[in-house]
Amino acid sequence: MHSRAARWSAVRGVIDRRILANYRLDPEAAARQLPASFRPKLVNGYAVGGLCLIRLKHIRPAWVPLPIGIGSENAAHRLAVVWDDHGVEREGVYIPMRDTGSRLNTLVGGRLFPGRHHHALYQVKETADRFEVAFRSDDHSASMRIVARVSDTFPSDSIFGDLDTASRFFENGSLGYSATPARGRFDGLELACSTWGVRPLEVEAVQSSFFDDPERFPPGTAGFDCALLMRGIDHRWHQRGVMCCEPATHEGLADA
Repeated sequence: MHSRAARWSAVRGVIDRRILANYRLDPEAAARQLPASFRPKLVNGYAVGGLCLIRLKHIRPAWVPLPIGIGSENAAHRLAVVWDDHGVEREGVYIPMRDTGSRLNTLVGGRLFPGRHHHALYQVKETADRFEVAFRSDDHSASMRIVARVSDTFPSDSIFGDLDTASRFFENGSLGYSATPARGRFDGLELACSTWGVRPLEVEAVQSSFFDDPERFPPGTAGFDCALLMRGIDHRWHQRGVMCCEPATHEGLADA
């Protein structure tokens, strides 16, 4: 693991709305999507992937105290992983791609702050208890759509078993490593929330160009599992240096 200097070591703001749309994956299929140093983190025999659909506001360098700053719609494709760090197993997420509705984010991501972003067109319709969020990247390489409403019931067929287990799983996966244009080089970014709380969503429709792609995930190797909602949370993003490893795939599996 190697670190590098960055102009902004941290940014802060508010998570206005965050939807975690989660898939249960065949471990071998998930492992083929990973660089060599990462292994899928398993839950009841399944790997876990998904998209984080997050709307941020008041985003600014951490040293700026006033609640000003930019807002944007963003999406991150994620795979839950573990890796070895000087003999200690660590956990987090591998992020093969990020998309954003903000032209500014495409300029500063990977330069002033970790995480290269691709520009995308977003369509959002939401009320207090129902959400319809969709995006398509400008180059048509990524798209996603979810329609869901707030629920008091967690899906009984989820691999997590209950809401508390799912909540802890994603809270523990706060450290992410993003793909960069340099093969084998991954930017580290960690989310620190002032509070943590999720609510279940009842999903009416969901589509993902990544997890529905039969070349990445052949039929029967990926299925939608559950969706979670977070709202109105003060947070910070902290730079966590760069990981360098071979961009190959599959070093084994690790169960949660």
